[in-house]
Amino acid sequence: MITAIAIDDEPVALDIIRRHAEKVPFVELKKTFTSATEALTYITGDPVNLVFLDIHMPDISGLEVAGLLDPEVLVIFTTAHLEYAVNGFDMAIADFLLKPINYSRFLQACMHIQKKIEAGEGRRTESLFVKDGYNWVKIRFDELLYIKAEDNYCSLFCTDRRIMTRMTLHELSEKLPLTKFSRVHKSYMVNMAAVEKLENHQLSINGESIPVSQSYRDSLRRLLLK
Repeated sequence: MITAIAIDDEPVALDIIRRHAEKVPFVELKKTFTSATEALTYITGDPVNLVFLDIHMPDISGLEVAGLLDPEVLVIFTTAHLEYAVNGFDMAIADFLLKPINYSRFLQACMHIQKKIEAGEGRRTESLFVKDGYNWVKIRFDELLYIKAEDNYCSLFCTDRRIMTRMTLHELSEKLPLTKFSRVHKSYMVNMAAVEKLENHQLSINGESIPVSQSYRDSLRRLLLK
């Protein structure tokens, strides 16, 4: 059984999803929300397998909501804009439904989700989206070398670019796999695979020296040497 919720700021769109879900015997649509914040609060206490998620919403975008969900929760984007589907698949989204959603396509997407759940698949992402000015940009984990916190912003240093985003280091660390990235200082987080040299109080990545706090030094050595 697929347990699901739907998030969309348009009640009419939610009503269509509700009616379609009632016809699918292996889907239980537990609740619908016009508020993404209320939806996120709800699934914290009542987890689901699947979220039907509108991309274009006024207060928080579907891309942002998807980034806050547990990686094991599957997402179907619902959108009236075909161009958004590309970003969705970049984020390892399971499927997308183009509005107005017809029942045949809805059923096809649900059957696809059922197969993924039976196979034990979730959203195993290898990238994250961050806001750079007015745009959302995708950063692959393998191109992200290190992050430096600067007041309310963070600079993300990649192999061929630097991106500044209005996020804290703590917020970014929650989006990164801790098996690949490690905090080394109150202001720095690094890609372990990119470390070229480790000294007593600093390490080197791509020719740049990054400070290492004493409190992180031992754990960093264990991670590098394991």
